[in-house]
Amino acid sequence: MTQPPLYQVKAEFFRLLGHPVRIRVLELLQDGPVPVRDLLADIGVEPSSLSQQLAVMRRSGLVTSTRRGTTVLYALDSSDVADLLRVARRILTTMLADRQGVLEQLREADAPAVAQRRT
Repeated sequence: MTQPPLYQVKAEFFRLLGHPVRIRVLELLQDGPVPVRDLLADIGVEPSSLSQQLAVMRRSGLVTSTRRGTTVLYALDSSDVADLLRVARRILTTMLADRQGVLEQLREADAPAVAQRRT
């Protein structure tokens, strides 16, 4: 059986991360294990939706779960996931800063036309 190319495996990995609830869960787990009830309160989705997303991440190995009495705690399986999220924030910060500069240039270019319409 032939292994898929590495770029395809990477694309599947990023697709796995491509859901807002999953990203939010991973962000909340960066500081350590969190009970499901706290995840529900912080994310504000239906329990069935959160359960589905947690199951996807558990099967993929991104998160682990442990039971303590009636409480189920979720945690990141690896600190590498937290590192990846930090890198993504840095990349987004740069991207959005560049867009902010373009937006400011557009506003400055429009300023004379807006002022002229007001007179």
